[in-house]
Amino acid sequence: MAFTTTMLSWSVIEFGGLMKSELQNAKIAIRWATDYLLKATSQPDTIYVQVGDANKDHSCWERPEDMDTVRSVFKVDKNTPGSDVAAETAAALAAAAIVFRKSDPSYSKVLLKRAISVFAFADKYRGTYSAGLKPDVCPFYCSYSGYQDELLWGAAWLQKATKNLKYLNYIKINGQILGAAEYDNTFGWDNKHAGARILLTKAFLVQNVKTLHEYKGHADNFICSVIPGAPFSSTQYTPGGLLFKMADANMQYVTSTSFLLLTYAKYLTSAKTVVHCGGSVYTPGRLRSIAKRQVDYLLGDNPLRMSYMVGYGPKFPRRIHHRGSSLPCVASHPAKIQCHQGFAIMNSQSPNPNFLVGAVVGGPDQHDRFPDERSDYEQSEPATYINSPLVGALAYFAHAYGQL
Repeated sequence: MAFTTTMLSWSVIEFGGLMKSELQNAKIAIRWATDYLLKATSQPDTIYVQVGDANKDHSCWERPEDMDTVRSVFKVDKNTPGSDVAAETAAALAAAAIVFRKSDPSYSKVLLKRAISVFAFADKYRGTYSAGLKPDVCPFYCSYSGYQDELLWGAAWLQKATKNLKYLNYIKINGQILGAAEYDNTFGWDNKHAGARILLTKAFLVQNVKTLHEYKGHADNFICSVIPGAPFSSTQYTPGGLLFKMADANMQYVTSTSFLLLTYAKYLTSAKTVVHCGGSVYTPGRLRSIAKRQVDYLLGDNPLRMSYMVGYGPKFPRRIHHRGSSLPCVASHPAKIQCHQGFAIMNSQSPNPNFLVGAVVGGPDQHDRFPDERSDYEQSEPATYINSPLVGALAYFAHAYGQL
Protein backbone atom coordinates (compact mmCIF):
# COMPACT_ATOMS: atom_id res chain seq x y z
CA MET A 1 0.00 0.00 0.00
CA ALA A 2 2.82 2.40 0.83
CA PHE A 3 4.59 1.66 -2.47
CA THR A 4 1.30 2.16 -4.33
CA THR A 5 0.97 5.56 -2.65
CA THR A 6 4.55 6.57 -3.45
CA MET A 7 4.15 5.65 -7.12
CA LEU A 8 0.75 7.31 -7.48
CA SER A 9 2.22 10.44 -5.93
CA TRP A 10 5.25 10.28 -8.24
CA SER A 11 2.85 9.94 -11.18
CA VAL A 12 1.15 13.17 -10.10
CA ILE A 13 4.44 14.97 -9.45
CA GLU A 14 5.80 14.18 -12.91
CA PHE A 15 2.65 14.05 -15.04
CA GLY A 16 -0.12 15.62 -12.96
CA GLY A 17 -0.08 18.68 -15.18
CA LEU A 18 -1.25 16.47 -18.04
CA MET A 19 -4.10 14.80 -16.15
CA LYS A 20 -6.62 17.65 -16.36
CA SER A 21 -9.89 16.60 -14.66
CA GLU A 22 -8.39 13.27 -13.57
CA LEU A 23 -5.85 15.02 -11.34
CA GLN A 24 -8.41 15.51 -8.60
CA ASN A 25 -9.31 11.83 -8.68
CA ALA A 26 -5.64 10.92 -8.30
CA LYS A 27 -5.31 13.25 -5.31
CA ILE A 28 -8.41 11.75 -3.68
CA ALA A 29 -6.90 8.28 -4.02
CA ILE A 30 -3.57 9.43 -2.59
CA ARG A 31 -5.25 11.14 0.35
CA TRP A 32 -7.30 8.05 1.16
CA ALA A 33 -4.05 6.13 1.49
CA THR A 34 -2.08 8.78 3.38
CA ASP A 35 -4.91 9.26 5.89
CA TYR A 36 -4.57 5.56 6.63
CA LEU A 37 -0.77 5.72 6.82
CA LEU A 38 -0.99 8.64 9.25
CA LYS A 39 -3.21 6.55 11.53
CA ALA A 40 -0.89 3.55 11.22
CA THR A 41 2.09 5.67 12.31
CA SER A 42 0.41 7.74 15.03
CA GLN A 43 2.43 6.15 17.86
CA PRO A 44 6.16 7.02 18.07
CA ASP A 45 8.55 4.33 16.82
CA THR A 46 5.63 2.06 15.93
CA ILE A 47 3.94 1.22 12.64
CA TYR A 48 0.91 -1.01 12.26
CA VAL A 49 1.78 -2.88 9.09
CA GLN A 50 -0.89 -5.54 8.63
CA VAL A 51 -4.48 -6.20 9.59
CA GLY A 52 -5.70 -9.79 9.34
CA ASP A 53 -4.17 -13.23 9.56
CA ALA A 54 -3.01 -13.86 5.99
CA ASN A 55 -3.11 -17.64 6.32
CA LYS A 56 -6.66 -17.67 7.68
CA ASP A 57 -7.83 -15.09 5.16
CA HIS A 58 -6.40 -17.13 2.29
CA SER A 59 -8.21 -20.22 3.54
CA CYS A 60 -11.54 -18.49 2.79
CA TRP A 61 -13.08 -17.35 -0.49
CA GLU A 62 -15.85 -14.98 0.56
CA ARG A 63 -17.16 -11.49 -0.04
CA PRO A 64 -15.79 -8.59 2.01
CA GLU A 65 -19.30 -8.13 3.45
CA ASP A 66 -19.25 -11.70 4.78
CA MET A 67 -15.75 -11.81 6.23
CA ASP A 68 -15.59 -12.90 9.84
CA THR A 69 -12.00 -14.11 10.12
CA VAL A 70 -10.08 -12.69 13.07
CA ARG A 71 -8.73 -9.21 12.31
CA SER A 72 -5.35 -9.67 13.96
CA VAL A 73 -3.09 -6.61 13.97
CA PHE A 74 0.67 -6.72 13.44
CA LYS A 75 3.18 -3.97 14.12
CA VAL A 76 6.87 -3.15 13.91
CA ASP A 77 8.58 -1.27 16.71
CA LYS A 78 11.94 -0.97 18.50
CA ASN A 79 11.90 -4.64 19.46
CA THR A 80 10.62 -5.93 16.13
CA PRO A 81 12.07 -3.52 13.56
CA GLY A 82 10.88 -3.09 10.02
CA SER A 83 13.14 -0.66 8.20
CA ASP A 84 11.77 -1.75 4.83
CA VAL A 85 8.11 -1.05 5.50
CA ALA A 86 8.93 2.02 7.61
CA ALA A 87 11.17 3.64 5.01
CA GLU A 88 8.65 2.94 2.26
CA THR A 89 5.94 4.52 4.41
CA ALA A 90 8.21 7.55 4.89
CA ALA A 91 8.70 7.72 1.13
CA ALA A 92 4.94 7.60 0.56
CA LEU A 93 4.28 10.39 3.06
CA ALA A 94 7.09 12.56 1.69
CA ALA A 95 6.01 12.09 -1.93
CA ALA A 96 2.41 12.89 -1.03
CA ALA A 97 3.56 15.98 0.86
CA ILE A 98 4.91 17.29 -2.44
CA VAL A 99 1.60 16.52 -4.16
CA PHE A 100 -0.40 18.55 -1.62
CA ARG A 101 2.12 21.35 -1.07
CA LYS A 102 0.17 23.93 -3.06
CA SER A 103 -3.41 22.66 -2.85
CA ASP A 104 -3.41 21.87 0.90
CA PRO A 105 -0.25 23.24 2.56
CA SER A 106 -1.32 22.43 6.12
CA TYR A 107 -1.95 18.76 5.23
CA SER A 108 1.34 18.69 3.35
CA LYS A 109 3.20 19.84 6.46
CA VAL A 110 1.56 17.10 8.53
CA LEU A 111 2.62 14.48 5.99
CA LEU A 112 6.20 15.73 5.82
CA LYS A 113 6.61 15.96 9.57
CA ARG A 114 5.41 12.38 9.93
CA ALA A 115 7.63 11.21 7.07
CA ILE A 116 10.68 12.62 8.85
CA SER A 117 9.91 10.85 12.12
CA VAL A 118 9.02 7.55 10.43
CA PHE A 119 12.26 7.58 8.44
CA ALA A 120 14.25 8.26 11.60
CA PHE A 121 12.65 5.19 13.16
CA ALA A 122 13.41 3.11 10.04
CA ASP A 123 17.06 4.11 10.09
CA LYS A 124 17.65 3.84 13.84
CA TYR A 125 16.10 0.41 14.37
CA ARG A 126 17.25 -1.62 11.40
CA GLY A 127 15.87 -4.93 10.22
CA THR A 128 13.36 -6.41 7.79
CA TYR A 129 9.78 -6.63 8.94
CA SER A 130 9.46 -10.15 7.61
CA ALA A 131 12.29 -11.34 9.87
CA GLY A 132 10.34 -10.50 13.00
CA LEU A 133 6.88 -11.21 11.56
CA LYS A 134 7.80 -14.08 9.25
CA PRO A 135 4.98 -16.50 10.18
CA ASP A 136 2.44 -13.72 9.66
CA VAL A 137 3.63 -12.02 6.47
CA CYS A 138 5.41 -14.81 4.58
CA PRO A 139 5.16 -16.23 1.99
CA PHE A 140 2.70 -13.58 0.82
CA TYR A 141 4.75 -10.40 1.20
CA CYS A 142 8.22 -11.36 2.39
CA SER A 143 10.94 -8.74 2.06
CA TYR A 144 13.29 -10.59 -0.28
CA SER A 145 15.47 -7.61 -1.18
CA GLY A 146 16.19 -6.55 2.41
CA TYR A 147 15.73 -3.05 3.79
CA GLN A 148 18.72 -1.23 2.28
CA ASP A 149 16.89 -0.26 -0.91
CA GLU A 150 14.01 1.26 1.06
CA LEU A 151 16.37 3.34 3.22
CA LEU A 152 17.98 4.79 0.07
CA TRP A 153 14.54 5.30 -1.50
CA GLY A 154 13.11 6.92 1.61
CA ALA A 155 16.12 9.23 1.97
CA ALA A 156 15.82 10.19 -1.69
CA TRP A 157 12.19 11.22 -1.24
CA LEU A 158 12.93 13.15 1.94
CA GLN A 159 15.78 14.93 0.19
CA LYS A 160 13.40 15.88 -2.60
CA ALA A 161 10.60 16.94 -0.24
CA THR A 162 12.69 18.87 2.30
CA LYS A 163 15.78 20.02 0.31
CA ASN A 164 17.54 19.49 3.65
CA LEU A 165 21.28 18.88 3.35
CA LYS A 166 20.90 16.29 6.11
CA TYR A 167 19.37 13.82 3.67
CA LEU A 168 21.79 14.68 0.88
CA ASN A 169 24.67 13.95 3.24
CA TYR A 170 22.97 10.75 4.38
CA ILE A 171 22.79 9.59 0.76
CA LYS A 172 26.41 10.55 0.08
CA ILE A 173 27.67 8.68 3.15
CA ASN A 174 25.40 5.64 3.00
CA GLY A 175 24.56 5.30 -0.69
CA GLN A 176 27.07 2.58 -1.53
CA ILE A 177 26.35 0.64 1.67
CA LEU A 178 22.63 0.77 0.83
CA GLY A 179 23.23 -0.67 -2.63
CA ALA A 180 23.22 2.40 -4.88
CA ALA A 181 25.62 0.72 -7.32
CA GLU A 182 24.24 -2.82 -7.08
CA TYR A 183 23.47 -4.32 -10.47
CA ASP A 184 19.81 -5.23 -10.36
CA ASN A 185 17.28 -4.49 -13.05
CA THR A 186 13.94 -4.90 -11.35
CA PHE A 187 11.75 -2.22 -9.82
CA GLY A 188 8.62 -3.09 -7.86
CA TRP A 189 7.10 -3.14 -4.40
CA ASP A 190 10.02 -5.14 -2.97
CA ASN A 191 13.09 -3.63 -4.64
CA LYS A 192 13.42 0.16 -4.96
CA HIS A 193 17.07 0.58 -6.02
CA ALA A 194 16.27 1.45 -9.65
CA GLY A 195 13.63 3.97 -8.66
CA ALA A 196 15.96 5.63 -6.17
CA ARG A 197 18.66 5.95 -8.85
CA ILE A 198 16.29 7.61 -11.32
CA LEU A 199 14.91 9.95 -8.66
CA LEU A 200 18.36 11.00 -7.45
CA THR A 201 19.58 11.51 -11.00
CA LYS A 202 17.05 14.30 -11.41
CA ALA A 203 18.77 16.21 -8.61
CA PHE A 204 21.99 16.02 -10.63
CA LEU A 205 20.61 16.50 -14.15
CA VAL A 206 17.95 19.11 -13.53
CA GLN A 207 18.83 20.72 -10.20
CA ASN A 208 22.61 20.53 -10.69
CA VAL A 209 23.40 18.80 -7.40
CA LYS A 210 26.95 17.84 -8.35
CA THR A 211 27.48 15.48 -5.42
CA LEU A 212 24.96 13.08 -6.98
CA HIS A 213 26.73 12.88 -10.36
CA GLU A 214 27.45 9.15 -9.96
CA TYR A 215 23.72 8.38 -9.99
CA LYS A 216 23.56 9.30 -13.67
CA GLY A 217 25.81 6.31 -14.34
CA HIS A 218 23.78 4.09 -12.02
CA ALA A 219 20.53 5.15 -13.71
CA ASP A 220 22.01 4.62 -17.17
CA ASN A 221 23.06 1.10 -16.17
CA PHE A 222 19.49 0.25 -15.24
CA ILE A 223 18.07 1.76 -18.42
CA CYS A 224 20.67 -0.04 -20.55
CA SER A 225 19.63 -3.32 -18.96
CA VAL A 226 16.06 -2.98 -20.29
CA ILE A 227 16.74 -1.62 -23.80
CA PRO A 228 16.39 -4.51 -26.28
CA GLY A 229 19.64 -5.05 -28.15
CA ALA A 230 21.64 -2.54 -26.13
CA PRO A 231 25.08 -3.39 -24.76
CA PHE A 232 24.58 -4.89 -21.29
CA SER A 233 20.87 -5.53 -21.97
CA SER A 234 19.76 -8.31 -19.63
CA THR A 235 15.97 -8.15 -19.76
CA GLN A 236 13.91 -10.93 -21.30
CA TYR A 237 11.05 -10.08 -23.65
CA THR A 238 8.25 -12.39 -24.77
CA PRO A 239 7.92 -13.23 -28.47
CA GLY A 240 5.13 -10.64 -28.60
CA GLY A 241 7.37 -7.95 -27.09
CA LEU A 242 6.36 -7.79 -23.42
CA LEU A 243 9.06 -7.17 -20.85
CA PHE A 244 9.20 -10.30 -18.71
CA LYS A 245 10.82 -10.46 -15.27
CA MET A 246 9.05 -13.26 -13.45
CA ALA A 247 5.91 -15.36 -13.53
CA ASP A 248 4.24 -13.88 -10.46
CA ALA A 249 2.52 -10.56 -11.22
CA ASN A 250 4.91 -9.72 -14.05
CA MET A 251 2.78 -6.76 -15.11
CA GLN A 252 4.00 -4.83 -12.06
CA TYR A 253 7.47 -4.77 -13.63
CA VAL A 254 6.00 -3.73 -16.97
CA THR A 255 4.15 -0.74 -15.53
CA SER A 256 6.88 0.35 -13.11
CA THR A 257 9.65 0.07 -15.73
CA SER A 258 7.53 1.95 -18.28
CA PHE A 259 7.05 4.72 -15.73
CA LEU A 260 10.80 4.92 -15.05
CA LEU A 261 11.56 5.04 -18.78
CA LEU A 262 9.18 7.96 -19.30
CA THR A 263 10.33 9.79 -16.19
CA TYR A 264 14.00 9.39 -17.04
CA ALA A 265 13.28 10.52 -20.60
CA LYS A 266 11.72 13.67 -19.12
CA TYR A 267 14.81 14.36 -17.00
CA LEU A 268 17.17 13.70 -19.91
CA THR A 269 15.19 16.04 -22.14
CA SER A 270 15.36 18.81 -19.53
CA ALA A 271 19.12 18.36 -19.25
CA LYS A 272 19.56 17.94 -23.03
CA THR A 273 21.46 14.70 -22.63
CA VAL A 274 21.18 11.00 -23.48
CA VAL A 275 21.73 7.49 -22.11
CA HIS A 276 25.17 5.96 -22.60
CA CYS A 277 25.35 2.16 -22.91
CA GLY A 278 28.95 1.23 -23.58
CA GLY A 279 29.71 2.80 -26.93
CA SER A 280 26.05 3.24 -27.83
CA VAL A 281 23.85 6.25 -27.22
CA TYR A 282 20.08 6.22 -26.72
CA THR A 283 17.86 9.28 -26.87
CA PRO A 284 14.87 10.13 -24.66
CA GLY A 285 12.70 9.34 -27.69
CA ARG A 286 13.98 5.77 -27.72
CA LEU A 287 13.03 5.35 -24.06
CA ARG A 288 9.55 6.68 -24.75
CA SER A 289 9.06 4.29 -27.65
CA ILE A 290 9.98 1.30 -25.44
CA ALA A 291 7.52 2.46 -22.78
CA LYS A 292 4.81 2.99 -25.40
CA ARG A 293 5.30 -0.53 -26.72
CA GLN A 294 4.77 -1.92 -23.22
CA VAL A 295 1.64 0.13 -22.55
CA ASP A 296 0.24 -0.73 -25.99
CA TYR A 297 0.81 -4.43 -25.29
CA LEU A 298 -0.97 -4.15 -21.94
CA LEU A 299 -3.96 -2.48 -23.59
CA GLY A 300 -4.39 -5.04 -26.35
CA ASP A 301 -1.64 -4.79 -28.98
CA ASN A 302 -0.40 -8.33 -28.36
CA PRO A 303 -0.64 -11.82 -29.88
CA LEU A 304 -3.92 -12.57 -28.07
CA ARG A 305 -5.40 -9.16 -29.01
CA MET A 306 -6.41 -8.93 -25.37
CA SER A 307 -6.35 -6.02 -22.95
CA TYR A 308 -5.02 -6.88 -19.51
CA MET A 309 -7.04 -4.05 -17.97
CA VAL A 310 -10.50 -5.14 -16.85
CA GLY A 311 -13.23 -3.34 -18.77
CA TYR A 312 -10.97 -1.91 -21.45
CA GLY A 313 -11.52 -3.04 -25.03
CA PRO A 314 -13.66 -5.87 -26.38
CA LYS A 315 -11.51 -8.64 -24.89
CA PHE A 316 -10.16 -8.57 -21.33
CA PRO A 317 -9.79 -10.96 -18.35
CA ARG A 318 -13.17 -12.26 -17.19
CA ARG A 319 -12.06 -14.51 -14.32
CA ILE A 320 -9.71 -12.41 -12.25
CA HIS A 321 -8.46 -13.74 -8.92
CA HIS A 322 -10.48 -11.36 -6.77
CA ARG A 323 -13.08 -12.35 -4.20
CA GLY A 324 -15.43 -9.40 -4.53
CA SER A 325 -15.37 -9.56 -8.32
CA SER A 326 -15.92 -13.30 -8.55
CA LEU A 327 -18.80 -13.74 -6.08
CA PRO A 328 -22.40 -12.52 -6.51
CA CYS A 329 -23.18 -9.15 -4.98
CA VAL A 330 -25.29 -8.86 -1.83
CA ALA A 331 -28.21 -7.41 -3.81
CA SER A 332 -28.52 -10.54 -5.96
CA HIS A 333 -27.47 -13.00 -3.24
CA PRO A 334 -28.39 -11.62 0.20
CA ALA A 335 -27.60 -14.84 2.07
CA LYS A 336 -24.15 -15.09 3.60
CA ILE A 337 -21.50 -16.98 1.65
CA GLN A 338 -19.55 -18.99 4.20
CA CYS A 339 -15.76 -19.16 4.34
CA HIS A 340 -15.34 -22.28 2.19
CA GLN A 341 -18.51 -22.00 0.10
CA GLY A 342 -16.97 -19.55 -2.33
CA PHE A 343 -14.30 -21.97 -3.51
CA ALA A 344 -16.86 -23.74 -5.70
CA ILE A 345 -17.18 -20.52 -7.68
CA MET A 346 -13.46 -19.74 -7.47
CA ASN A 347 -12.61 -23.08 -9.09
CA SER A 348 -15.34 -22.85 -11.72
CA GLN A 349 -15.07 -21.51 -15.27
CA SER A 350 -17.94 -19.04 -14.91
CA PRO A 351 -17.06 -15.40 -15.67
CA ASN A 352 -16.93 -12.99 -12.73
CA PRO A 353 -20.31 -11.30 -12.23
CA ASN A 354 -18.75 -8.01 -11.09
CA PHE A 355 -16.21 -6.15 -13.22
CA LEU A 356 -13.37 -4.51 -11.29
CA VAL A 357 -13.08 -1.85 -13.97
CA GLY A 358 -9.56 -0.53 -14.50
CA ALA A 359 -7.81 -3.30 -12.59
CA VAL A 360 -4.68 -4.67 -14.28
CA VAL A 361 -3.88 -8.35 -13.74
CA GLY A 362 -0.54 -10.14 -13.47
CA GLY A 363 -0.53 -10.77 -17.20
CA PRO A 364 0.64 -13.40 -19.67
CA ASP A 365 3.52 -15.84 -19.28
CA GLN A 366 6.86 -15.68 -21.08
CA HIS A 367 5.27 -17.18 -24.19
CA ASP A 368 2.41 -14.61 -24.33
CA ARG A 369 -0.11 -17.16 -23.04
CA PHE A 370 -2.91 -16.22 -20.66
CA PRO A 371 -5.37 -18.91 -19.47
CA ASP A 372 -7.81 -16.49 -17.77
CA GLU A 373 -8.34 -18.77 -14.79
CA ARG A 374 -9.27 -17.50 -11.32
CA SER A 375 -7.13 -20.12 -9.60
CA ASP A 376 -4.02 -18.84 -11.42
CA TYR A 377 -3.22 -16.01 -9.04
CA GLU A 378 0.20 -15.36 -10.60
CA GLN A 379 -1.40 -14.26 -13.87
CA SER A 380 -4.96 -13.35 -12.91
CA GLU A 381 -4.67 -11.41 -9.66
CA PRO A 382 -4.92 -7.61 -9.84
CA ALA A 383 -2.98 -5.37 -7.45
CA THR A 384 -2.82 -1.67 -6.71
CA TYR A 385 0.96 -1.71 -7.09
CA ILE A 386 0.47 -2.80 -10.71
CA ASN A 387 -1.90 0.08 -11.45
CA SER A 388 -0.24 3.00 -9.70
CA PRO A 389 2.83 3.40 -11.97
CA LEU A 390 0.57 3.02 -14.99
CA VAL A 391 -1.33 6.19 -14.05
CA GLY A 392 1.62 8.41 -14.90
CA ALA A 393 2.38 6.54 -18.12
CA LEU A 394 -1.24 6.74 -19.29
CA ALA A 395 -1.39 10.45 -18.48
CA TYR A 396 1.70 11.05 -20.60
CA PHE A 397 0.50 9.08 -23.61
CA ALA A 398 -3.09 10.31 -23.40
CA HIS A 399 -1.78 13.88 -23.51
CA ALA A 400 0.76 13.10 -26.25
CA TYR A 401 -2.01 11.70 -28.45
CA GLY A 402 -4.51 14.46 -27.73
CA GLN A 403 -6.81 12.43 -25.51
CA LEU A 404 -6.36 14.59 -22.39
